[in-house]
Amino acid sequence: MDPRGGCACGALRYKLLAEPLIVHACHCRDCQRITGGAFVINIWIESRFVETGPSVPSSFKLAGGSGDLHEVFFCGLCGTYVWSRYRIAPGDCLFVRAGTLDNPAAIKPDVHIFTRSKVPWLELPKDVPAFQSAYKIKDVWPAKSQERLSRSVAEADSASGRPTAA
Repeated sequence: MDPRGGCACGALRYKLLAEPLIVHACHCRDCQRITGGAFVINIWIESRFVETGPSVPSSFKLAGGSGDLHEVFFCGLCGTYVWSRYRIAPGDCLFVRAGTLDNPAAIKPDVHIFTRSKVPWLELPKDVPAFQSAYKIKDVWPAKSQERLSRSVAEADSASGRPTAA
């Protein structure tokens, strides 16, 4: 995977410094509405592994279908939506839009989520797990991704002064 990407006008550039924890194809109505497409491909990765160039994205908070707020990040010049941060996701993680990579074809979804709102004309691959809504991380993620996320959550808790689970 070429780990570099950016916005449409080129003012905002980023580089991923680690492999994704997991890659989602999300078919929820929020993702459809925000992207203007049938689904979005999100790279779930810890924020410390997303390095931006001299330009940093602008952001705003948006209510999702659940009513919970999530933060969306975009280029302040051209408006390209580059990633988001969901409050429900554990740890300090971002969901990078794979379509903003310089080579988006290098990314393949590991799982399809919120397929209950999938457009009817799209046939999902038979060899990729698909869920009507969300799923349990422990049931889907590879062990190394689960371990990495656990470390990230523990580090975030430690930095914030929150007690960690024993």
